[in-house]
Amino acid sequence: MTEVGAVTDGPEDRSEPPSKWAEGGPNLPKNGVAGWLAVGRHTLFALLLVIGVVRAVSADADLRWLAPLVLLTATWYVVGTAWRRTFVAAGAGPWWLLGLTLLWGGLVLVSPEFVWVAFALWLLSVHLMAFPLAVAYSLLVLAVVIGVQIDLGTHPAGAVLGPAIGLLVALAASRGEQLLAREAVERQQLVERLVATQEEMVVLHDDLTRTQRESGALAERTRLSRDIHDTLAQGFSSILLLSRAGAQRDDPAQLHTLLRQIEATAAENLEESRRVVSALTPSVLEGAGLSAALSRLVGGMTQETGIDARFTADGREAPLATAQEVALLRMAQSALANVRQHSGADHVVVTLTSGRDEVRLDVADDGRGFVVSSWEAVPAPAARGGYGLRSMRERLRDLGGDLVVESTPGEGTVLGAHLPLSVSGPATQPQPDGGA
Repeated sequence: MTEVGAVTDGPEDRSEPPSKWAEGGPNLPKNGVAGWLAVGRHTLFALLLVIGVVRAVSADADLRWLAPLVLLTATWYVVGTAWRRTFVAAGAGPWWLLGLTLLWGGLVLVSPEFVWVAFALWLLSVHLMAFPLAVAYSLLVLAVVIGVQIDLGTHPAGAVLGPAIGLLVALAASRGEQLLAREAVERQQLVERLVATQEEMVVLHDDLTRTQRESGALAERTRLSRDIHDTLAQGFSSILLLSRAGAQRDDPAQLHTLLRQIEATAAENLEESRRVVSALTPSVLEGAGLSAALSRLVGGMTQETGIDARFTADGREAPLATAQEVALLRMAQSALANVRQHSGADHVVVTLTSGRDEVRLDVADDGRGFVVSSWEAVPAPAARGGYGLRSMRERLRDLGGDLVVESTPGEGTVLGAHLPLSVSGPATQPQPDGGA
């Protein structure tokens, strides 16, 4: 037997079985208001049965029929209450109520004093049947009650109005209890969904944190690879070229000059390696602007290689974020290293142009050049060379800019880098050395 019934004909689903909202059903608290209402129904049935017994005994009812019927009715009710979950699961709730109704009918035949036990039956019917069927059942029980009252000589108006009012009160009370039960279940289901959503959010947050951490580690590895290529690798290349040049000279003065250049280059790259490890701004940018750093870089190339290298600045130097200055400086270092190692150029010009909306850095040489389309057609993993150019382009694109490569075999090469002066997003924030 169920204790808190369902709204079986609500707008959501009129075909819902009453057991879905029964006391002790899924997710319904057993110790709340619904539990106390169930206790009230049990108490009411027992009270009405006891009152009927007392009045029947007072009216000299036949105890040979009264005692067994009362005992059987009470036993049937207790068994149904104790095994309510089994009955509900098997869909036997209405049949249990039918048996209880037949026993009640027998009690009424023995003594009409049991007629008002019908009120407890009306309460139970809504919890064990679909609401339209419960109404039909209740009307049949009402007809029995009215017939008994008229047979006892009660005024027809009283015989009809009293039981009818009792029926309406019982149906309204059971209906309200159903709504209360459904609201309790829905509220608990909502809480469970919220808890599940919160747990999912925690998992998603952990996944996002892990992804961001992995993305940051990958970005840092990329940054370090660019910095090592643009600084240490180029420095080692310079030392190697100077060493080879010194091996071909016998003049002590020239050898001494080359050794001093090797020493200076090694010291500079040693300091740069410490800066990279410490993730600090490149040393050539400390205490000076980008123009001054580029000027020193170009001047050092002329002293080391003898290539006619010149630097010009066009326009007033625009204020740049540290990340932008580092990107342009690294681009210049990598471009000049390519000129030194691969181009065979006699002249190179580095131009820094500050416009209204962007800053440009051009490196032009008169070397042997190459076929740009062939270089761009080779995927980065398959290319044996050209990492420096790809690194430059990726670094600049990360900051909202780009790198344009113009070259023709035998006619030199021009590298043009440009960055916007107003970059949205993280790129505008100062980055560690070479932050791209």
